[in-house]
Amino acid sequence: MRVVIDTNVLISSFFGGNPRRVIDLWKNEQVTLCVSGKILDEYAAVVKRLGLEGYPEFQEMLALFSRGHSLVFTTKTPKIEAVPQDPDDDKFIECAVALKAEVVITGDKALGALKEYRGIPIVTPARFLKDFAEAG
Repeated sequence: MRVVIDTNVLISSFFGGNPRRVIDLWKNEQVTLCVSGKILDEYAAVVKRLGLEGYPEFQEMLALFSRGHSLVFTTKTPKIEAVPQDPDDDKFIECAVALKAEVVITGDKALGALKEYRGIPIVTPARFLKDFAEAG
């Protein structure tokens, strides 16, 4: 299953809970992470801004990213304006469309308010985990 993971879920995963369980599905190759250059840039910028570079979770993610672990990457995304309250979040929708992701996982209110885009569900980590368990 191809998933796009919003930055807030990635960062929250460092501290446990449902976001960590979502990232663990990726680490265990149960889902494939879809990313774009814009998404990777935001992941890195937020980690740096929050001073989380030294966290073991971040170091492990860097190693997985560098090996292309259960990951698909796009350099080309369509220009989509789907999140008028926070246009910076459009990159997650653009990536999902470009890579035919099956779901966008977010804790962001503006992005989550969409509920879906072109048939791609936009869900919280808790909802994703529930749906994933039921589908399994």
